[in-house]
Amino acid sequence: MFRRRGQRLFRGMGNPNIPPMLQRANQWMADADYSAAAEAYNQLAKGAQTRFPQRTPFLFMQAGRAAILSGQVQAGVAHLRRGLTLLADQGRFQRMQAFGQQVLEELKSRGLNVEADEISDLLNANSPQKLPAESAPAKKPILPTHCPSCGGAVRPDEIEWLDYITAECAYCGSPLREDT
Repeated sequence: MFRRRGQRLFRGMGNPNIPPMLQRANQWMADADYSAAAEAYNQLAKGAQTRFPQRTPFLFMQAGRAAILSGQVQAGVAHLRRGLTLLADQGRFQRMQAFGQQVLEELKSRGLNVEADEISDLLNANSPQKLPAESAPAKKPILPTHCPSCGGAVRPDEIEWLDYITAECAYCGSPLREDT
């Protein structure tokens, strides 16, 4: 019992290596302050390009989502395109397809069919002919809804599994495991 309480206290302290701006951006997104979140994610993505290139696509994607939600559709689509293109440039085609399909659904649900067609064309142009099969555990653990380190939303269809029980936060790279 003491051990679980200690784990909760530790989780609540957050990870000191997580940029405060990322935590604020995630909080603004949760609070529906999409304009502030879009600007913060965009700044984070630009800063991450040389130091953390594996995180950059996800930050641009989140900047795109936030921009679209704030009414800045063209800027949002530009961020989404940039994020998806970076995933393709990094050879992360399965991730690009997973994120791309989610983006297509979100755009279509908002009636942005022209923009959805643009993203669909980008996905088709950057996909190899055959994607390798992805191995996954028979039963995936139930992950937290938000990253305990940066506060970013954890979407099951957008996470990358490090092994059969551990996933990785797309925004900060922290390991995510089922709460026991």
